[in-house]
Amino acid sequence: MKTIIFYVAGLLCLIATSAKAQTFEERAGIIAKNIERITKQEKDSLKAEVEQVNIQLENKAITKEEADAKKQQLAEVRAKNIETKVALEEEKLSQLVKDKVDGKVKREKFRIVFNESDNDTTVTKELSYKRTTSQFVFALGVNRLVTDDKIDNDNFKWRSDFYEWGVAFNTRVFKNNNLLHAKYGLSLQYNNLRPDNDMMFATEGGKTVLVDSGLDLDVARLRYVNLVLPLHLEFDFTKKQVNGDKTYFPTHKSFRLGVGGYTGFNVKEKQILKYSQDGHDVKTKQKGDFNVSDFVYGLSAYVGYGEVSLYAKYDLQPVFANNDVDSNNLSLGIRFDFN
Repeated sequence: MKTIIFYVAGLLCLIATSAKAQTFEERAGIIAKNIERITKQEKDSLKAEVEQVNIQLENKAITKEEADAKKQQLAEVRAKNIETKVALEEEKLSQLVKDKVDGKVKREKFRIVFNESDNDTTVTKELSYKRTTSQFVFALGVNRLVTDDKIDNDNFKWRSDFYEWGVAFNTRVFKNNNLLHAKYGLSLQYNNLRPDNDMMFATEGGKTVLVDSGLDLDVARLRYVNLVLPLHLEFDFTKKQVNGDKTYFPTHKSFRLGVGGYTGFNVKEKQILKYSQDGHDVKTKQKGDFNVSDFVYGLSAYVGYGEVSLYAKYDLQPVFANNDVDSNNLSLGIRFDFN
């Protein structure tokens, strides 16, 4: 009975919160907090479960092989939980972006009203602009691992790739100058590393290494997804528009340059293998802990014209947390900022 009461109370709180959060920013913030909470809860639960397995091992209730198997099974269950729950939040974020594009999300506006006279007829026009605007961000390109200050082209295919999507808010820094903007938001970064020469990723002694798969692999791909908060200073060379004593500040109509960075955390990781066996196509998904760093931070920049830019980002945090040699991810691609 208590469980039902707590469930109903939680549901009512959720409904009440959703009802209050009518603006795009508030709703996006709730989704981000949900994803962070889900990931933290599942990882904390996994840590507690692993500690229990270690206690059983120390008490010699199970063998080391049994302990390793239990840890792997527990990691896969928790990874699946994160993937399933985060996918629901991703759907909410995608729907939120669609609602904003369709004009269904509440937003604040500033309006300028001015009059024009033509042949003794007064025509009233309304010009709407906001000091803070929002964009849907999508980017894609190639990934490269940088190890010992060198790009590793020997162990990975050129098709190692990334794509990123999210929302960004663009605030004009100075009231009457259109050059400098603060750009911030929320993005999901999907990073793929594709080993070459029939190699695959494996964990050995808490470290992640490339090993021979013993298979004729068609596809080997390690995917890890990060939820990040990007922050850029954007220089937008779009000229302001003046009509009489009224001034309008459009954006994304000329050359743009953005420099900044991002910080966030890993939400899921998995390895996908595809190969042929006994005349059958086989696809396996290995979910669990591949030692990918829980937290990520890095530098990023873009330069372009209008809504299209060349885009680069570099993870200052190593991809794998416990390896003896650090490997950092470098991404190069194209970025779209759709108003």
